[in-house]
Amino acid sequence: MSIVIETSDRTRTLDLSPVAGRIGAEVRGLRLSGDLSPDTFHAVRQALFRHKVLFFRGQQHLDDAGQQTFARLWGTIVEHPTVPSREGTQLLELDSRHGGRANSWHTDVTFEVDYPQVSILRAVVIPPYGGDTVWSNTALAYEELPPALKTLANQLWAVHSNHYDYAATRVDADAHGAQKYREVFTRERIEAEHPLVRVHPETGERTLVAGHFLQRFLGYNTQDSDHLYALFQNHITRLENTVRWRWQAGDVAIWDNRATQHYAINDYGDQHRVVRRVTIAGDVPVAVDGQRSRVR
Repeated sequence: MSIVIETSDRTRTLDLSPVAGRIGAEVRGLRLSGDLSPDTFHAVRQALFRHKVLFFRGQQHLDDAGQQTFARLWGTIVEHPTVPSREGTQLLELDSRHGGRANSWHTDVTFEVDYPQVSILRAVVIPPYGGDTVWSNTALAYEELPPALKTLANQLWAVHSNHYDYAATRVDADAHGAQKYREVFTRERIEAEHPLVRVHPETGERTLVAGHFLQRFLGYNTQDSDHLYALFQNHITRLENTVRWRWQAGDVAIWDNRATQHYAINDYGDQHRVVRRVTIAGDVPVAVDGQRSRVR
């Protein structure tokens, strides 16, 4: 289908094809670059807020520099706070041969108080099978909570920490590479306190802030905190609330990191997989009562 986006003085049509019923759309016929017109970029941005994650096939023309130039249209690039960027770039490389595998639900870098607003991931080396990524819609997950759970969620605050290393979670035999990556990831402990429910600054939606960087809920013992986490996390990751993408080399995925979680499936054994991510500076979350997240 096509979607028409109104801009200040004209309209722009994007060729959008929904990938799942509640989240995710493929944008067809658009060559990503830092030279997109303001109207085109505005249309892409509005489509992202609507669909939460956008997919673009056939972007093999993008190299590291091109990915960064395109990313700057979204705002200021921020590098990972502990893991070094790929040499000469601002990109985080996740290489399956060097500990770069994720296998758990998370929102990027929520252990920082102003975690990224947008993530842009480019597929460089993709195995012939396996290695898909799944995203979930945290705005819809909140919206579909029963009223009593919404009331509870609105009051909860949690500690998020980088002590949990998503990029080094491995299922294969390369424990040494995973351990080395983990040591880099957690060489400096970083923690923040976030509300479970934040108000999205662009759309006004309420979204759930959870995922595996969440360590515990404030004011609850470990057992109760674990139960609360499972309760809300299960609503976020219901299959009906997700979209799954089968990567091809040259694909680009862009997601609203303030309204999604994602999970890179580690099901490709010793095959090689390389993806490179750039993230855009975010804002400090605001709870429904107006309180702001804080550094621990």
